[in-house]
Amino acid sequence: MSSYSMAQVSTLTGINAHTLRKWESRYSFVRPKRTDTNIRVYPDALLRKLLNISILQRNGYKISRIDKMSQDEIHSSVTEVLLKPVAGDELTVLTLSLIEMNEREFNKIINSHIENKGILAAVTDLIYPFLNQIGVLWGVNKIMPVQEHFISNLIRQKVIAGINSLPLPAEDAPKIILFLPEYEHHEIGLLLAQYIAKELGWNTYYLGQNVPIDNIEAIQKIISPDFLLTMFVTTVPDKIKNKIENILKQTTTKLIVTGNPINLETEHFKERTIYLSNPKQLVDLLKSHTFN
Repeated sequence: MSSYSMAQVSTLTGINAHTLRKWESRYSFVRPKRTDTNIRVYPDALLRKLLNISILQRNGYKISRIDKMSQDEIHSSVTEVLLKPVAGDELTVLTLSLIEMNEREFNKIINSHIENKGILAAVTDLIYPFLNQIGVLWGVNKIMPVQEHFISNLIRQKVIAGINSLPLPAEDAPKIILFLPEYEHHEIGLLLAQYIAKELGWNTYYLGQNVPIDNIEAIQKIISPDFLLTMFVTTVPDKIKNKIENILKQTTTKLIVTGNPINLETEHFKERTIYLSNPKQLVDLLKSHTFN
C-alpha cells in the first residue's frame, strides 16, 4: 500500500496544507498516520477519499456536511456531481481512475468531454494536464509501471482513434514532421501534437519513436516541411542539448521542441528552435503559420 506526504496530497487534490491541518483538528475524516519522527503520511484510501471530497467541496458542499456523510453517501454525491463535471473535477476523477485502474470511469469522463467540447479541447484542456498529473505520481513513485502503462494505453487508443477520424488535409497545406530521437520512447505527447496539427489542417508526417537523427536530413529533402517537431522526456539538460545540436546539423528547417523544461538560451538555439511548454502554444503557433 502506498502512502503520500502532505505536499503530495496537496498537489494531487488541490487542497492546501493549511486546510488539511485544519480539517485534521476539526473533523473525523482526515486522520493521517504518523512516522516515527511524527511526519504525516496519507495512505491510499485516505487520498482517494480526499480526492472525492475535493470534488464535492468545489461544487458547494460544506465540509461540515461532508464530515457527517458515509463513504457510500460521498460516492453517490460525487457520481451525481459528475453528471455535469467541471474541468477540475474531471481531472480528479481521471486521477482516481489511474490509481484504481478503472477503465469505465476513464472512458466516461473522456467521452463526455469529447462529446461536449470536441477532441481538440479534450486534448488541450484535459488529456495534457492529466499527463502532467501522471508525471507527478510517477516522479514520487506513487504509481506502479503497470498502472502508468494501463492508463497511457487508454489515452493512446483515444488519440489514435481521433487522428484516424480526421480528413486528409489539402495537398498544398503546410507540412510538419513529428518524431522522437533515439532513446526517446514516450510517444503520447507526440501523438497529441499530431492530432493538433492534423485537426488544424496540416499535413503531418509521423515518424514515431527512436528515429535515428542521421535520417533527418534525407527525410527533410523528400518532404520539405515547414516545421520539425520533437520532444524529450529525459530531464538531463546536456543530453537534450546534444541531441538538439545534432538534429540542427541535419536540417535547415525550424525545430519545435516540447517536453521537459529546457534551457535554449544560446543564440544558435534561439534562431533555429521554438520551445513550447503546452499544447495551446502549439495550437497558436500552427494557426498563425497557417493563416499568414
